[in-house]
Amino acid sequence: MSVSRRGAALAIAASIALPRAARADAVSDFYRGKRITLVTSASPGGGYDLYARLLAAHMQRHIPGEPQILVQNMVGAEGVKAANHLYSVAAQDGTVIGGLSRNTGLARFYDFNNAAIQFDARKFHWLGSPQQEVGFFIVNTKTGVTAIADIKTRALTISSAAHNSPSSIYARMLNALYGAKLNPIEGYDGSQACLMAVERDEADGHISGGSSAEFRGRFEPWVKSGVARVILAMGKSRDPSYPDVPTAIELMDKPDDRRLFEIAFAEQVMGRPFVLPPGVPADRVEALRAAFDATMTDAAFLADAKKANAEIAPVNGAEINALLDRAYGAPPALVERLRALAK
Repeated sequence: MSVSRRGAALAIAASIALPRAARADAVSDFYRGKRITLVTSASPGGGYDLYARLLAAHMQRHIPGEPQILVQNMVGAEGVKAANHLYSVAAQDGTVIGGLSRNTGLARFYDFNNAAIQFDARKFHWLGSPQQEVGFFIVNTKTGVTAIADIKTRALTISSAAHNSPSSIYARMLNALYGAKLNPIEGYDGSQACLMAVERDEADGHISGGSSAEFRGRFEPWVKSGVARVILAMGKSRDPSYPDVPTAIELMDKPDDRRLFEIAFAEQVMGRPFVLPPGVPADRVEALRAAFDATMTDAAFLADAKKANAEIAPVNGAEINALLDRAYGAPPALVERLRALAK
């Protein structure tokens, strides 16, 4: 290459690199000496709160300017209060991060006439989630159920917290789309009480919406001893601990029925999601998404997560935004079917 061509190439490379470097410097200058507030919709001490505090402790090292991150709990209306705050009240400059519940993304999808929902989940800038959930359909072996096809011929009772909980919704979906004969028994106080109902023979099985370390620690000894069996995974992919157990999506013969479960399982993929308000400048969104992704592979973060029994199986923010666009963009007839099954 001639001297003149080499010089021209270097000049072009410099012109490309300068804007990127300038953006990085601008983000660093903005955050240096500042404080980021991480508003979580969870109460102190729970699983969502645990992930928020783990993120706050480690993500700041990966943000240009290394701002301090402090957690603020804002509980109310199953996460809607915090989401409304982030959408229209919180600072839109990148100094506020939100930690939302997994059902927030589809809140308006299922309850579009609810005036209390004052946000459009698709307009948030989703940072990502440190965990993707997979639920399980667990049955007591006393039922005689040995394969998923048995639920078409055997009537089973399913322990559930409430009519609108995943346990009941997934049971109704399996009844309508797979021909199952499941009868939810509702009113149990949380997943542990639902498992206890199976243990006490008050219910034949339980369908969970997630699988925390505590939840797995409760039912997996039953599986190992033969007291219970996992017959179905409730998520977009099989769980590594049960590679031979199919997902509900795999059971569906019709494309529309598979799509219904894919939409319903969007909440599982979102796991423990973190977001930015819709008005945050693009360069700060880019920097914070990169910082979130870097934190998910940070050795110190992973070590602390392991000590806290917090599972790390991250999904990035762009994927969550795309997932929501696909859900809200589903054909109206399909949306109405899923809303009817969720009621």
